[in-house]
Amino acid sequence: MTTNVVGIDIGSVALRAVEVSDAGKVQPTLVRYHEVPLPEGAVSRGEVLEPNTVASALKQLWSTGGFKSKNVVLGMGNHRVLARDLSVPKMSLKRIRESLPFQVQDLISVPVADALLDFYPISEGEGDNGPQINGLLVAAVKDSVLVNVQAAELAGLNPVEVDLIPFALSRSIFRGAKTEDAVVQIDVGAGTTTVVITYAGVPQFVRLIPTGGDDLTQALMLRLSITAEEGEALKRSLGLAVTAPGNEAAVTVIREVTTELLNSLRNTVNYFVNTRHNVPVIRIVLSGGGAQLRGFADALTEVTRLPVVAPDPSRSVGLGRGVNAEALTQTQGTYLVALGLALGSNA
Repeated sequence: MTTNVVGIDIGSVALRAVEVSDAGKVQPTLVRYHEVPLPEGAVSRGEVLEPNTVASALKQLWSTGGFKSKNVVLGMGNHRVLARDLSVPKMSLKRIRESLPFQVQDLISVPVADALLDFYPISEGEGDNGPQINGLLVAAVKDSVLVNVQAAELAGLNPVEVDLIPFALSRSIFRGAKTEDAVVQIDVGAGTTTVVITYAGVPQFVRLIPTGGDDLTQALMLRLSITAEEGEALKRSLGLAVTAPGNEAAVTVIREVTTELLNSLRNTVNYFVNTRHNVPVIRIVLSGGGAQLRGFADALTEVTRLPVVAPDPSRSVGLGRGVNAEALTQTQGTYLVALGLALGSNA
């Protein structure tokens, strides 16, 4: 019997979902994908603020997208989630997870009782006290995760897992691909920019930057005293234009805000390179709606001196009947998070 699962990417401006069959097999199949817009204020930086509103949007998503399965995987990855390097004595993953509350209080900014904790193993080595496992500690504020789960349940869905968005991105980009390289994955969302650096397809470093495409729109609104619709229109038409007669003020705002994000991304990449001398980074895979700002990819290449490429979501899965490969490619990676969430399900 084929088991289908749906990955749901809860963004600030839209809900995106991907349904996959046989997620646990060598060649899973993407059977359908769809998105619906969200009312302003219902979600902020990936955290549901209005569960009933989001539940209604999820019902609409299921109705218009034709999704069959009610089993869903939700993503977490905003400013209330952190990932930190952590080395622990070698033991089973079950025991490591059980021991986390007693080891990590100094590494997180909230009480352990208010956090959901997980550990992602990367490698094994020798420490001062014997064999150890090196990995990433993942910690999320419990309330911010539970409210997203609540919205899904209100829509009649069955959340089977909650997964870290950077891991989902890696999964959708590298599943089935042969690579021994270090690659930077950057996803610029509306409110959060996700950076995950992988080596041979395995996440080594994660950073979540609380800035996205919507911050640029907000800056244009505030500094030019215009509406959100006008700000979006200016952003899309101008991009990172050098000059635009009659729109000099907008050009300045766009460049200032975007340069700040570009500098954060450059500093993040440089930090990894300077602390992992034996793991040279060779390219950047760029995705997300905010990354489609005209000229952004070229500017990112300039500040990091790394080639920037677009992801190909069809490489990691087979495509079901009715799913057009060209149409999926034209989405420019906007469904990568939802796809990766579905691919990681153990349902």
